[in-house]
Amino acid sequence: MPAERLLELDDVHVHFPLREGLVKAVNGVSYHVDKGEVLGIVGESGSGKSITARAIMRLLPKRAAPPTGSIRFRPRTGEDFELSGLDRNSRAIRQVRGRHIGMIFQEPMTALSPVHTIGTQIMRTVQLHMGLGKVAARARAIDLLAKVQMPRPAQMVDAYPHQLSGGMRQRAMIALAISCDPSLLIADEPTTALDVTTEAQILELLKSLQSELGMAIIFITHNFGVVADIADRVSVMYLGRIVETASVDDIFYAPKHPYTQALLRSIPRLGVDQGRRLPTIPGMVPDPFSVPEGCAFNPRCGHAVAGLCEVRVPPEKRFGAQMSRCHIADQFVQEPANV
Repeated sequence: MPAERLLELDDVHVHFPLREGLVKAVNGVSYHVDKGEVLGIVGESGSGKSITARAIMRLLPKRAAPPTGSIRFRPRTGEDFELSGLDRNSRAIRQVRGRHIGMIFQEPMTALSPVHTIGTQIMRTVQLHMGLGKVAARARAIDLLAKVQMPRPAQMVDAYPHQLSGGMRQRAMIALAISCDPSLLIADEPTTALDVTTEAQILELLKSLQSELGMAIIFITHNFGVVADIADRVSVMYLGRIVETASVDDIFYAPKHPYTQALLRSIPRLGVDQGRRLPTIPGMVPDPFSVPEGCAFNPRCGHAVAGLCEVRVPPEKRFGAQMSRCHIADQFVQEPANV
């Protein structure tokens, strides 16, 4: 692993053996995150974005088979962890969670304990991982709530989650996630349930915290507008695979996978698309029990080549720092998205 590399996934698989068949929720995912960068993970619901994040944290549902492949993590402290080999209940993975990797969940009401105050939950985390006493832990909890711009932090530290608004609960979740100064923050669609104004505030807060604390962020979303605002690089997922990875500029102005291009064309443009029907991706996401052979996107792709795309799984094609899993990616030369 290169010295600046913080996290590296190599051919990670997560399967769910069910009565109806085998669901390959994550099917050979490889990506990396460098220290201090923001990686956006984009894709439709069911593409495997959140399951991959949970595989990193070893928080997969019990019905999932143990992940295969390599998940290497090297925090700022210099340790080297192979996360895929750690038991989900082991002391080693509990030392990584919270201390070295923080996670913001999509719905804080299900992630925060409803019977403990916000302050108690933060205090227990810093007492466990940082060895602080009760007085020092409470002072840090108040300081963290102030850092995430929670109003009246000295009072809110004693509030229960149900007493807070959605935006305030998300701020409390962020305070908990960064409480031990992690090297990596995983944000799993943290703004999905928020109104536009609160969403913008949370994004600005995350960018400010990332700059101040120097942590890397994996930002999982289905919203390309959010990606444009916060990410350095972007990986696009479809049916358990990474189909394209590139800098945020290349993703928007020179996408080299038809799925990425189709997603970008479906974004409404202010002052341009008023009164116009937006382009849509034809068809539906395939049933997870019957994923198409070859390129999984080929039944919905307007560029599919008969006799090739439905037969062979596309290899990775690289164009400098850009990667695309498309048989004809080299034909998309500087083909800007319609955004």
